[in-house]
Amino acid sequence: MGKTTGFMEFERKDESYAPVKERIKNYKEFTKPLKENELRDQGARCMDCGIPFCHSGCPLGNLIPDFNDAVYQGKWEKAAKILHATNNFPEFTGRLCPAPCEEACVLGINEDPVSIENIEKNIVETAFKNGWIVANVPTKRTGKKIAVVGSGPAGLAAAQQLNRAGHHVTVFERDEEIGGLLRFGIPDFKMEKHIIDRRLDILKEEGIEFKTGVHVGIDVPADELKSEYDSIVLCGGATVRRKLPISGTDIKGVVQAMDFLPQNNRRVAGKTDFDEEILATDKDVVVIGGGDTGSDCIGTSIRQGANSVTNFEIMPMATEGRPENQPWPFWPMRLRNSTSHKEGAERVFSISTKEFVEDEKGNLKGLKTVEVEWEFPPGQPPKLKEIKGTEKEWKCELALLALGFTGSETSIAEQLGLELDNRTNIKASESDYATNVPGVFVAGDQRRGQSLIVWAISEGRQAAHHVDSYLMGASNLPLKGEGDLPRV
Repeated sequence: MGKTTGFMEFERKDESYAPVKERIKNYKEFTKPLKENELRDQGARCMDCGIPFCHSGCPLGNLIPDFNDAVYQGKWEKAAKILHATNNFPEFTGRLCPAPCEEACVLGINEDPVSIENIEKNIVETAFKNGWIVANVPTKRTGKKIAVVGSGPAGLAAAQQLNRAGHHVTVFERDEEIGGLLRFGIPDFKMEKHIIDRRLDILKEEGIEFKTGVHVGIDVPADELKSEYDSIVLCGGATVRRKLPISGTDIKGVVQAMDFLPQNNRRVAGKTDFDEEILATDKDVVVIGGGDTGSDCIGTSIRQGANSVTNFEIMPMATEGRPENQPWPFWPMRLRNSTSHKEGAERVFSISTKEFVEDEKGNLKGLKTVEVEWEFPPGQPPKLKEIKGTEKEWKCELALLALGFTGSETSIAEQLGLELDNRTNIKASESDYATNVPGVFVAGDQRRGQSLIVWAISEGRQAAHHVDSYLMGASNLPLKGEGDLPRV
């Protein structure tokens, strides 16, 4: 794959970014792409490694060495066909995926891994630029009707696959626009929303019907869908936010990240009719939670003109290299500094928030913390221990809770009689994605819990195969890594 000696000749080279002072003035994407010859050199770094462990790292089973080789040879349309054979939306994963494939890259054992994610992004952008990505309308229809609930990456992937099989697919979305957290959650500076819209235009042209502003289980009873459609695919995501069980969470200024971020998405889109604006402007902001959502809150707060931004993480600072107990090719919990972290946030590790403090008007004015340490007794769960004498009060007018999600809303499950696990995820195995109710399937975060976009697309694709089999007795839709017939 690639150039036989490419990994010895070329060093890894990533796209660059606009300067911090420039990019924080707006919400546009700020990456600066590599030149074509540089991208070909990056594709040349893909080794003829024998066993491509990048496949095992990728939940989609992308044919990574194949498209790397096509890029090295300058065969961009071929690369686009290979990429789309296993991934419906590489423009999403090429921007937002944490790239577990790269952590599993054989070259990454002792060198910088191949820049797979950036190559993927440039393949799909080249394909869009050249008009190679077009609608593929099924030539025959089965007469079967399928309702997909939720228009995030799992729902969109399931819908496109099932439409390709010739079924009539209707996607229901409770928000006013399609995209789920891609639309209302991911900041525009990580992915501008016209990226969703251009793909959405293709899905509509292929024959998929979209209904927005319809909250299934609230606006439309779930059993009504059950009677009207031959099958239902639930892809609503894990939307129940984790709370912080301490005093003062009801003070004005203590805000869930997933109230803060979607409002800003709508503001960037030109909407202004908010019941109550949530803004970081001129405030001392504390973001509690060290994951991707916390990082998104940091970048958004800085662009809104926060006075200061501090990020709390209850876990200790991770190592920059692989921890000894997480060897290649497994995903390592190493220290990751996002572009938002580098825009001016202070990061504080091993710290626990104990109480929020309000002023005389009932607004947040500060919070109290204590430093913590973790103990790891052999064979037992980790134990958290507070360090005496480390109590501290911080000035804070806006606290953003980026603590993740505990499961999915249960209204649909209750109405359909679906079994749940102990985190309110809907029960279904990866063997067929079927629930305990015949004809009802589930994919993405609503089944597996909070996870990655690449897992959502994978589960949507695989669920579609089993829905098709349920309706037709067999399916030609692919499972993981099998690949579709070329669609571009």
